[in-house]
Amino acid sequence: MKHCTLLLILLLFATATQAKDGDYPYKNYPYKNPALPVDVRVQDLLGRMTLEEKIGQIRCTMAWPYAERMGKNARVTEKFETDIRDNHIGNLWATFRADPWTRRALDNGLTPEMAARVSNEMQRFALQKTRLGIPLFLAEEAPHGHMAIGATVFPTGLGLAATWDTALMREIGQCIGREVRSSGARLSLGPVVDLARDPRWSRMEETFGEDPTLTGHMASALVAGMAGPQVPESQRVMATLKHFVGYGTTEGGQNGAPSVVSHRDLEQNFMAPFRQAIDSGALGVMTSYSAIDCVPMTANGNLLGRVLRGSWGFKGLVISDLYAIDCMYSQHHTCASLQEAAIKALKAGVDIDLGGEAYTTLADAVRTGKCPESLVDTAVAHVLRWKMRMGLFDHPYVDVKAARNVRTAADVALARRATRESVTLLKNDSRLLPLGRDVRVLVTGPNADTPYNQLGDYTAPQRRSDVRTILDGIEASLPAGQVTYVKGCGIRDTTQCDIDAAVAAARKADVIIACVGGSSARDFKTSYEETGAATAAAQTVSDMDCGEGMDRATLSLLGKQDELLRALKATGKPMVVIYVEGRTLDMRWAAENAGALLLAYYPGEAGGDGVADVIFGDYNPAGRLPVSVPRDVGQIPCYYNRKAPVWHDYTDMSAQPLYPFGYGLSYTTFSYGNLSVTKASDGGCDVAFDLTNTGDRDGEEVAQVYIHDLVASTVQPIEQLKEWRKVMLKAGETKHVSIHMPYDDFSIVNSGIQHVVEPGDFTIMVGPNAADLPLQSTFTIAK
Repeated sequence: MKHCTLLLILLLFATATQAKDGDYPYKNYPYKNPALPVDVRVQDLLGRMTLEEKIGQIRCTMAWPYAERMGKNARVTEKFETDIRDNHIGNLWATFRADPWTRRALDNGLTPEMAARVSNEMQRFALQKTRLGIPLFLAEEAPHGHMAIGATVFPTGLGLAATWDTALMREIGQCIGREVRSSGARLSLGPVVDLARDPRWSRMEETFGEDPTLTGHMASALVAGMAGPQVPESQRVMATLKHFVGYGTTEGGQNGAPSVVSHRDLEQNFMAPFRQAIDSGALGVMTSYSAIDCVPMTANGNLLGRVLRGSWGFKGLVISDLYAIDCMYSQHHTCASLQEAAIKALKAGVDIDLGGEAYTTLADAVRTGKCPESLVDTAVAHVLRWKMRMGLFDHPYVDVKAARNVRTAADVALARRATRESVTLLKNDSRLLPLGRDVRVLVTGPNADTPYNQLGDYTAPQRRSDVRTILDGIEASLPAGQVTYVKGCGIRDTTQCDIDAAVAAARKADVIIACVGGSSARDFKTSYEETGAATAAAQTVSDMDCGEGMDRATLSLLGKQDELLRALKATGKPMVVIYVEGRTLDMRWAAENAGALLLAYYPGEAGGDGVADVIFGDYNPAGRLPVSVPRDVGQIPCYYNRKAPVWHDYTDMSAQPLYPFGYGLSYTTFSYGNLSVTKASDGGCDVAFDLTNTGDRDGEEVAQVYIHDLVASTVQPIEQLKEWRKVMLKAGETKHVSIHMPYDDFSIVNSGIQHVVEPGDFTIMVGPNAADLPLQSTFTIAK
């Protein structure tokens, strides 16, 4: 009774109080009052809404048709006004996205200032021209930078993970969050925290690799930069984690195919990064397209309800992937109708239907008794609560002038830093690298001077002057006249080659730098599915061999790239081979024949300068592999933390990867010694050792700590990364490195699918990569 009386007093007080923003048409209602508790405001608003208005709040439409550019200005379209007014849409997706799928390019896409003005106009319409004046949630893609005209383009996830630098990730998160928020968006779709165990899968590039520890730490740091306590409230966005869960381990490497994973593996590996990033402040989770044990994720009430909402206590928003709810009817065939799919998704806990039609059927489902309105109310309350908590009801507009503060000189410098920290040196015979500045260089290969090939998927169109290719970086590093460029061949196109010209130029050069690999560059010739995934088609010969939907059956270089490399090798000139790629391609020939081998991933807009920094020794490479590089496609899945027993060799090939997880060379050398492991007060242990730079250059080493549970109740990995430190050492310097391993580092998932720490002996292993762990000791956890 006291609670009801207090609530009535609050409501009466609210009715007499006006919100500050004069745009609100119903400013005397309690839900408009910022002085009231959020839950009170939500319940007041919910009680005033019609069923159709509620359903509009849990729908999210594809919004790039809602704005159009008119010369130097932009405006909202009639379609926007109709959908918001008549269909009560509450959430917009990809309003500012630009790419061939959306048909938005530099000439008709919105600049940052235009985007800010348009988002303000959209909010003003929602607040002033609709019955209840509910503001809009704008969601934008931002896995490695805001996918909009004028935003900063960082390396894709795989490249970012190769930095093993969480402080850098926080800075990148701050930049992405600021740029997304300045456009008026509050929901950022990214980062991608799927584990990638199969390089045939087209989306490996978006991930942070194969390991749950590395992925969890990198994703958490990025999220903290976007929404952590140190970020000003006016710049925070809701980071939305993709794709819950087990999406990166599908049958045949097929995007969206059933996930091949056990529940224990899910709990111990695939779900761990999601939980860690949620604990760091991620407030959105996107469901995957795939099914686990024959249950589509968008209907998996066990994982979305019992685990995510229940045991994890997740309070944020659950969003379907594009058309994922519809797919239960159209592709999974687990539902006889769209309405059945909608009801199943709502019951499982999916708050927002992204782009689909399923939730449009819910009004009829409620009125015919097939779905209780309380289920709708729960999802709507989640959406309204976060609209209020993100300030949309009280501060819906953005500063248009502040939108100019994107892709600043500092942002570009940050992108360059990310690139050079990611570049991974895999081979360096006779110390071919770094190159001096007195050499004549041939730069060749399809990825030497093709700007979009180095940017990765989920990237907006760029001005050519804003993208620094590898050729650009090399030419800026050497005196005029010392660089010759011949493309040589394409990624896939075999009709336009000039291998003979490349060979002739190589004979006149001192060193060959050959840039090969793949590309996720979308173009206007490629066909796209409704979901935005590219469609592989024989009639379209583009460079694109990676990116969403471009799954591969082989890992070899396509087109005539192998022919180019072999012809260049025959000249006898020293050759540096650089792979620009989104998946781990077959590198066996280069590993055996190149003088030096570099992996640049998709290095982003400053990629050329960052790669050149490494080639010429302005930066000593410290990138380390976030994935294992297989010798052959027949080894797949090839990942380091496989469970016991130890794999034996194949009859025709080693079972070991070509390059192991965590591997990477430097222009200097390091040694490890004097390991000590002591028990810590929290039940874990403190690991200490000496790390020495034994070479003649300053450099960074990524010292990695792994464990192995000697006897456990369930089969455990042979080794599992738990901690690491990135340490800078001057030439000849020794540092004593201390790393704390908390008690939870020793937990396993037992036969009851519970996280427990079992007493017993553990091997602690320290070294530069998963295959080279020279320091080992035993640590015992007593009963």
